[in-house]
Amino acid sequence: MAIALRPAEAKQLTGIELMGHLYRRAGFGATRDQLEAALARGYEATVEELLHPENAPPLEEDVIFRFYPDMKEARQIDPAQSLWVYRMINTRRPLEEKMALFWHHLFATGFAKLNHAKVMTNQIAMFRKYALSDFRTLLVEISRDPAMIFWLDNHTNTKRVHNENYGRELLELFSMGIGNYTEDDVKNCARAFTGWSLKPTIPAAQPYGRFDWEFEFRPDLHDYGEKVFLGERGNFDGTDIIDI
Repeated sequence: MAIALRPAEAKQLTGIELMGHLYRRAGFGATRDQLEAALARGYEATVEELLHPENAPPLEEDVIFRFYPDMKEARQIDPAQSLWVYRMINTRRPLEEKMALFWHHLFATGFAKLNHAKVMTNQIAMFRKYALSDFRTLLVEISRDPAMIFWLDNHTNTKRVHNENYGRELLELFSMGIGNYTEDDVKNCARAFTGWSLKPTIPAAQPYGRFDWEFEFRPDLHDYGEKVFLGERGNFDGTDIIDI
């Protein structure tokens, strides 16, 4: 992530202005006191601090949950949105939160279809956890993410009836881009992800009710046949596809 200006542009900014630019690029801005403290530490030291969010204490959510207990579950969209905005404003790890928003833009899901804000909040927590991780790890995690599975219908992708929605999006939007794969690659990618499904964490009358969801691999629904993907041949599953 580029967080510095070109030298010609940097010369036009004062120290506090340059620090403000840094915090806007690597986060959501900062107060004057925060900028002055960062200026005292120095630009390079502040960059290193931002790039290592694990060294900063996580945000304490006890206060908001104590006064607004519904936000802990946040199954409706309004408290879920409020909780995320609260985190963006108060986080001590601004780059982590900025990257969570970045990954949410790329691996987009929405309440309009999910109708379950908690699984979206869980997905954003996953983005936060792997904010600065390698891209392979992110692809594996998003492929196992219940919100994404439901969003792109992979819970209906079985050995008898293939659903290509997730396989196509994985190749077209999430990784390779149009023109770098064939329609046969899409079909075999979808076959590799058959049986990658979800289930509620607590048994419920409705299969996908308002309880938390979790990833479930259904071996009885997986296509174990040989697949050809990007010239490689084998009995691939979803992880193999990502590795190829």
